[in-house]
Amino acid sequence: MKVLTEYLWFNTAKQFELINITSQVEGFIRRSVVMEGLCLVNAMHITSSVFINDDETGLHADFKAWLEKLAPHEPVTQYRHNNGEDNADAHLKRTIMGREVVVAITDGKLDFGPWEQIFYGEFDGQRKKRVLVKIIGE
Repeated sequence: MKVLTEYLWFNTAKQFELINITSQVEGFIRRSVVMEGLCLVNAMHITSSVFINDDETGLHADFKAWLEKLAPHEPVTQYRHNNGEDNADAHLKRTIMGREVVVAITDGKLDFGPWEQIFYGEFDGQRKKRVLVKIIGE
């Protein structure tokens, strides 16, 4: 069995960003030389997310609007968590969007459905955070 562990690091300029990380993950798979296996991509911070969806700007704007309706940033006083902090909304957004994805590797490639891509979702940016990529297989 082959195993590769890599990390992606982010320090976004904005509080909210959606970043397509598919090409970086594909590069790790090539480096791993795993032909059949699984790829775990995991946000290692409680206010960021990893998820799979379409890379379409209108959809990304819809995600942002939808998440702001469900867990608006302002007013920060609406959240009990925000006692000396202002990121309770980011914790809730992460819960909605998810912590990680697992994708099958078939013939040395991510085995996606049509239009699927892997995204890093940042909901409390402007500080250093990491994403774990763990590839296991033969």
